[in-house]
Amino acid sequence: MALLAFEHAPVGLAVTRDRVIERCNARFCESFGYREDELPQRSLAVLYPSQEEFLRIGEIGLRRMRETGRYADERIMQRRDGSLFWCRVRGQSLTPDDPFARAVWSFADLSELRPVVDLTARERQVAALLAEGQTNKEIARVLELSPRTAEAHRARLQAKLGARNTAELVARLTGLPL
Repeated sequence: MALLAFEHAPVGLAVTRDRVIERCNARFCESFGYREDELPQRSLAVLYPSQEEFLRIGEIGLRRMRETGRYADERIMQRRDGSLFWCRVRGQSLTPDDPFARAVWSFADLSELRPVVDLTARERQVAALLAEGQTNKEIARVLELSPRTAEAHRARLQAKLGARNTAELVARLTGLPL
């Protein structure tokens, strides 16, 4: 029964070892534009817009997973054809002493709820943290920026997304009706 649930889950699921895909379901492959035989034994890095983002999110995720064994965020991911999309990611470590050694991940495509706007890598980072409800000071701490720099990125996001204030920006980032 568990295998049936894994294979037919309404979201993409993957089991990883040291951030390398061991096994994934059909929805996972479909979301990223790959055939089912193409992703096993490949690094999750192929699903990120850049190697830098793969490494940065890995550092953040590792810190959180060491604390709780779990990780969750919403971020921009990359399909096989290079197109970008918003994705809700949830992870659970199966090895608490070494969180990435073995983990289970879910990936939900948010394309229909949240269109991708042309953003820099740093703006995507700030947008993801804003969508999680982080303040400018918290964003600055996570990204190791000054609060003023975090505020400048937030202001550029507001301009690009046509938001009048932070609440409207968060609503646009999360796909909530205005």
